[in-house]
Amino acid sequence: MLQSYQGTLEDLDKTHVLNPNNAFTLTTRGDVKMVLKDYHGAFKDLDKAHVLDPNNAFTLTTRGNVKGALKDYQGALEDLDKAHVLDPNNASIFTIRGDVKKMLTDHQGALEDLDKAHVLDPNNAFTLTIRGDVKSVLKDYEGTLEDVHKAHVLDPNNTFTLTTCGDVKRVLEGYQGALEDLDKVHVLDPNNAFTLTIPGNVKGASKDYEGAFEDPNKAHVLDLNNAFILTIHANVKRVLKDHEGTFKDLDKAHVLSPKSAFILKTCGDVKRELKDYQAALEDLDKAHVLDPNNAFALTIRADVKKMLEDYEGGLEDLDKAHVLDPNNAFTLTIRGDVKKMLKDH
Repeated sequence: MLQSYQGTLEDLDKTHVLNPNNAFTLTTRGDVKMVLKDYHGAFKDLDKAHVLDPNNAFTLTTRGNVKGALKDYQGALEDLDKAHVLDPNNASIFTIRGDVKKMLTDHQGALEDLDKAHVLDPNNAFTLTIRGDVKSVLKDYEGTLEDVHKAHVLDPNNTFTLTTCGDVKRVLEGYQGALEDLDKVHVLDPNNAFTLTIPGNVKGASKDYEGAFEDPNKAHVLDLNNAFILTIHANVKRVLKDHEGTFKDLDKAHVLSPKSAFILKTCGDVKRELKDYQAALEDLDKAHVLDPNNAFALTIRADVKKMLEDYEGGLEDLDKAHVLDPNNAFTLTIRGDVKKMLKDH
């Protein structure tokens, strides 16, 4: 498949030499470069095309998609909003915009876009998978599995669909089913660093700590500078009580992605575990600014505040966490303990 795109690119290069100011050629070439993961080259072509033809919805959509791949999510959203005005019933625009909103943690907005995309194009496996992923974040796990199962029927060898399905089964503690899905992913794409991190999570949750370390280790070798993989790697080392190695990975991850709430939350949780409560609170406060509606982060911050004898502050966090996740035993236990400290027997 990639060879076919490479051949297409060669043809477009020749066309571009003959007519360098053709917006359609530039947009098509940008689209092909995006598929080949040459995002900077794609962006360069699409920028030129946009100057030549500023009201082209396809150019704006493709450029928005490329900006998303380059992690310029706000810029991506601006392009996709303009494209939507020009072409309001385009399922592809809704799907890509939904994916970008997901990255900006606007999960409700993402779901609205993906629902519209699904109505317009009900048999699009990618739309179903992204929607399933968003539903997972919103804790609608039944809806997630329904979407990803439909997507899997439509595209049985799609690694993203299988990975999402495996991750949801992990959350629901269906570890065997999760590993079966993730093993299929590994067969289809053995050198994908991201998908290797999730089997490690599954094995860790099912107490196979040796296996849990093996997969993130392979992922780390494949992608040494990936902040997410370093954080998963650190989490496994933490389970194995290698605290020095844990902080080494987390420090690297934080340098690579200093505004990641996930990394800061993990740092804070590890410091909490080691009873370094003041340092833990600093990390958790920063994580809270970046992701204020994370129930787990609020609960562990409350636990830290409790240890620092800030019971009122702890209770405030726990009340918020309880609203976000009312059936969480850990939150209820900590809240009960804090109320006891406040003599609210």
